Amino acid sequence: MATYLLAGGGTAGHVNPLLATADELRRRDPSAEIIVVGTAQGLEARLVPARGYELVTIAKLPFPRRPNRAAVTFAPKLLRVISDLAALIVERHVDVVVGFGGYAAAPAYLAARRARVPLVIHEANAKPGLANRLGARFTPYVGVAFRGTELPHARFVGMPLRAEIETLETAEALAEARIEGLELFGLSDDMPVLLVTGGSLGAERLNSAVFASIAPILAAGWQVLHIVGGRSTLVDPEISGYRMLAYSDRMHLALAVASLAVSRAGAATVSELAALGVPSVLVPYAVGNGEQRFNAADVVAAGGAILVPDSDVTPEWVASTLVPLLGEPDRVAAMARAAASVGVRDGSARTANLIGAALTDAADVEYTPNDDGSIDGAPIDGAPTDDAPGKGAAE
Repeated sequence: MATYLLAGGGTAGHVNPLLATADELRRRDPSAEIIVVGTAQGLEARLVPARGYELVTIAKLPFPRRPNRAAVTFAPKLLRVISDLAALIVERHVDVVVGFGGYAAAPAYLAARRARVPLVIHEANAKPGLANRLGARFTPYVGVAFRGTELPHARFVGMPLRAEIETLETAEALAEARIEGLELFGLSDDMPVLLVTGGSLGAERLNSAVFASIAPILAAGWQVLHIVGGRSTLVDPEISGYRMLAYSDRMHLALAVASLAVSRAGAATVSELAALGVPSVLVPYAVGNGEQRFNAADVVAAGGAILVPDSDVTPEWVASTLVPLLGEPDRVAAMARAAASVGVRDGSARTANLIGAALTDAADVEYTPNDDGSIDGAPIDGAPTDDAPGKGAAE
């Protein structure tokens, strides 16, 4: 029986791949012991126990960006957390630490190094976060969800997806889900469906542009499934062929009915669209470090999606660009095939395989940290060396 320590959290982008990987490890070995390290403030505080996994919480320690009182107290607090986690690793006989980024990840990476147990990292975004940029220096076992992710030893494994998505692996399963989704959302089976979603919080500009353009979209022969988010103030006009929801807890069915999606470009969303071969118009979130634009790069380059800046999404854009696209079924079908060509539905299995490789190799190879904390050693399965970082090996 193996004992796994999974670290990460804060946002759904960290928590969901962690949980998908945990589920795959548990599926492979029901007797496996899985411990999750997170914070009491992140989504993991609710989602991890609800999924039946043990959660160990640590203090949330944002890395100080400027010299102030927080910077003075940061180092001793971090060292205390690292010591506690290293002790936990030893006491619970943890075999491997697996990190997914977020506030809890960096201390877990440093604790794994101190306790001298194998470390595996999964990076869900095309533009890595600070914790995973640190952790990738300590291990040759680095899995990435996007092929262009710039991390040492990056190996493309895809995104660990929710089981509801991964089980739609055959045409028959997808067709059954589509029938179920059409019934659930009250949509017709004789017209294509445009799925519009800005994520759980919505996207005001995207929502407003589509909402103001319902008539021409319907006139193009399409239905609309519009998930506006919990903060939207739009009122459902209750028009035939247009279905408005604040949110949906059956997103796999929403994706199953979609013939085209207009969406934000979060890592999980992009990965799920590609996995199911749903062509898309991707509108990256305009605030932050720009990772959503990078998340979209693979599927856009393949021809499975169109990238549109948030500032361009207006009713005029809908009329000049989106509605004409809806009138080109052959182009939409070609985009669907292109999206599927870069999609991965077994990211959880690939990530679990990487974890298994780390465990197997640990019996034969001991990686000794250098003075700067980095680790020398050959990456596995053709992943690039530090001489060529960021070019994650494709399959």
